[in-house]
Amino acid sequence: MSFEELRDFIVDAFGAEVVVAEKTDNLQSYLVLQTERLSEVCLALHDHELTYFDFLSCVTGIDNGPEAGTMEVAYNLYSIPYDHHLMLKVQVPRNNTQDQPIPQVPTVSHIWRTADWHEREVFDMVGIYFKDHPDMRRILCAADWEGHPLRRDYELQEYYHGIKVPFDQHNELNGFKGEPQQLVGQPTPFSDKREKPE
Repeated sequence: MSFEELRDFIVDAFGAEVVVAEKTDNLQSYLVLQTERLSEVCLALHDHELTYFDFLSCVTGIDNGPEAGTMEVAYNLYSIPYDHHLMLKVQVPRNNTQDQPIPQVPTVSHIWRTADWHEREVFDMVGIYFKDHPDMRRILCAADWEGHPLRRDYELQEYYHGIKVPFDQHNELNGFKGEPQQLVGQPTPFSDKREKPE
């Protein structure tokens, strides 16, 4: 199915209001959906015999910055039997102050099992909560880490459990100065392509 046919499928099934925006002038066309309707649209795209998006390739969290005041989650869907692709997005308020709740998006982990870890990574790195996720906790940072490292205004904490966190000029002070791949003084006895031993 083409992008236009997939858009029409969604509009016919859920109404025109479910599509908030449509971008076709990018390298990859995408639809922006109403956030609260995301999971029902995804379920239909997964289950319907005409679309059968059986593979969730990626979930990406995007911080548009404090000036824009919004964040996005992008979903790259793929149908293995039909070989068609679709990118969906949802947009949420950034909520970047202490008294505002963390942004929330419905989970799709009950549709695609791989979303379980993808959503946890977006939560950990960008700070978007996935409502009804079965295990919404950090996956890369420690459970008590402060903040979300991929937010544009993230400030690294100076100490974590008494250990200094930032390593200023780490590469320069630890020997890496753009050396070629051959880091040892003597070449290795084996080439990249080894000959079969006798």
